[in-house]
Amino acid sequence: MIYLASNSPRRRELLGGLDIDFKTWVIPGIDETYPDNMPAEEIAEYLARKKAEPYFNEENRAKIADRDLVITADTVVILDGKVLGKPASREEACDMLRALAGRKHSVVTGVCMSSKDKQRHFSVLTKVTFAKLTEAQIAYYVDRYKPFDKAGAYGIQEWIGYVGVTRLEGSYFNVMGLPVQRIYEELRLFE
Repeated sequence: MIYLASNSPRRRELLGGLDIDFKTWVIPGIDETYPDNMPAEEIAEYLARKKAEPYFNEENRAKIADRDLVITADTVVILDGKVLGKPASREEACDMLRALAGRKHSVVTGVCMSSKDKQRHFSVLTKVTFAKLTEAQIAYYVDRYKPFDKAGAYGIQEWIGYVGVTRLEGSYFNVMGLPVQRIYEELRLFE
């Protein structure tokens, strides 16, 4: 059995698009801190690996069959070497979108695929360029879509992606939160 360790409806939708059978299994309260001095491009993969650890501790390891696979992931938005996490308020979401407007940034998703005796992990980077956004566009998006559960305060699959994204270098699905093409290739190698 493949387990997707994520509450994200976007990740469930994306993994489901591969036409593979999977279940979701989420252990609450996993620590998502990382060292302050870690390079921004390494954080997502580090967190994906860290999220996998509780599934293989003494308590949970017995719930996993020998051929089971647990997939954990984390996505970060990076602008000027700084990670833009999930906004804690409307004001913070608007500030993030103002910072991204008219500029190029990176989205990195780290993935960790673990079984009882094996682990593969990787990260995928996509560069995203935004058009200049007006204050009215930013306010409309934040008030209507409430992107408080999204790194960088936006979902590319929502209105802001339709009107704001002018260029993508890399995987669109990676920006949504799961690089499914790479996962498909890695699943074939994992067997």
